Amino acid sequence: MSTNLKRRTMSSKPGAIAGNALVHLLLAVLSAIWLAPLAWIVMTSLRNDTGSYFKDFFPKNGLTLRNYTELFDPANRQLLDFPRMFMNTLFISIFACIIGTTFVVFVAYIMSRRRYKTRRFMMNVNMILGLFPGFMAMIAVYFILKAMGLTQGNWIYLALILVYSAGSGSGFLLLKGYMDTIPKSLDEAATIDGCTQWEVFSKVILPISKPMIVYQILMSFLGPWLDFIFAKVIAGANSKYYTVSVGLWSMLDKERTYDWYLNFAAGAVLVSLPIGILTILMQRFYNQSMSGAVKG
Repeated sequence: MSTNLKRRTMSSKPGAIAGNALVHLLLAVLSAIWLAPLAWIVMTSLRNDTGSYFKDFFPKNGLTLRNYTELFDPANRQLLDFPRMFMNTLFISIFACIIGTTFVVFVAYIMSRRRYKTRRFMMNVNMILGLFPGFMAMIAVYFILKAMGLTQGNWIYLALILVYSAGSGSGFLLLKGYMDTIPKSLDEAATIDGCTQWEVFSKVILPISKPMIVYQILMSFLGPWLDFIFAKVIAGANSKYYTVSVGLWSMLDKERTYDWYLNFAAGAVLVSLPIGILTILMQRFYNQSMSGAVKG
């Protein structure tokens, strides 16, 4: 019987090796397809050329950092002030991330741990509203902000922060589902030990929910960082308050494409850096929190 098992194992090895090789080959092809656009935009940003259309992948005239330095050249700031757009986006994204994450955490905890009459109704309404894209209310939101005087001057910053964070609490479902998996016996044990409701929330629920909170931080930051529609509508013609997405879009205007296309590629690379840095930092906390949750 052991001989038959050995023969089966030996006969199955070539098939297993071929299957693994095929899987790795498929993953390599998919990785190449996924990385090709990224490599192309990086190479384009380093081209020592002019124009907006290139047939070759590798630059024929060598590589240069000129396209990056021109973004920060004071002579170009009167037309497109990329440093200011970058700082505008960073400022708005940080505050919207903090406010939005706080809203989501509180709403998710209440929906998961509290029971009241309108709870089910509110969850159903939230699910129905979630079926409609947010930009459907764009015009209404704009006129509300305009009536409040938030579409002029520095108030535009506040308007954008409100747009990105005010309704963030409606995205509680994912975090709420995670909190539902936390045994309520932990709440009861903490209460018996003399913890207040705030201490149960801050010292029991939040530490266990760190993996999903990290995910929520990333999503809350990416929303305003990548958004174009609301930023363009609210900022309007006030280029002083443009975000990077609006600024990059302006570089591809018909009158500017030929002169700014390579700068657009350089700006696209720079815009991705904060996202990559934040993801790497949050990934470390995510792994730590996951190991802590397993130990608990």
